[in-house]
Amino acid sequence: MMKKTFFITALLLCIAIVCNAQTATNARKVLDKTAAIVGSKNGATADFKISNKKLGTTSGTLSIKGNKFYAHTSKAIMWYNGKTQWSYLTSTNEVNISTPNPAQQMAMNPYTFINLYKSGYNLALKTVGADYQVHMKAQNAKQSIAEVYILINRSTYKPKQVKMKRGGEWTTITVSNFKNQKLADRIFTFQSKDFPTAEVVDLR
Repeated sequence: MMKKTFFITALLLCIAIVCNAQTATNARKVLDKTAAIVGSKNGATADFKISNKKLGTTSGTLSIKGNKFYAHTSKAIMWYNGKTQWSYLTSTNEVNISTPNPAQQMAMNPYTFINLYKSGYNLALKTVGADYQVHMKAQNAKQSIAEVYILINRSTYKPKQVKMKRGGEWTTITVSNFKNQKLADRIFTFQSKDFPTAEVVDLR
């Protein structure tokens, strides 16, 4: 009886391992398709709404091209050229220059996941209504982004919502009106001539 029980337990464990591997493979395939759309070499634009218990809710527009992004809200404007980020605060007329980590990038660019999922995360996939839901969980507990849930339209493979856990807090970014279009590289770099009176603070 013990041998039989052990055999059944081992069999169920093997099935679970195979199923987990399969769902991870399918999740990666979905994200690969999404990344191909979002990561168009020409660029894309979208509207977004970001919600966090501490910070409240903010809406704005977003332009992306590869790992570059430009975000505009009523409170701030951000430029990121792939290395350096400039953050302009309308309330203080101040520009902060920094080199953001992945979590800080995702706080304003919900499409940062298109680079994150390829390594360092366990992936899972399930269907939620007309969408796919991909769950990313960090393999290293010290990762700046511990978990991410991505809601992706099953027919277009365009992401609709990104929910990330950072420092024990959840931030939800809802995306709409995603459009692929050709964008010039210069829009992802802060132009001082456009803000002649702004105070520049270098935090790097």
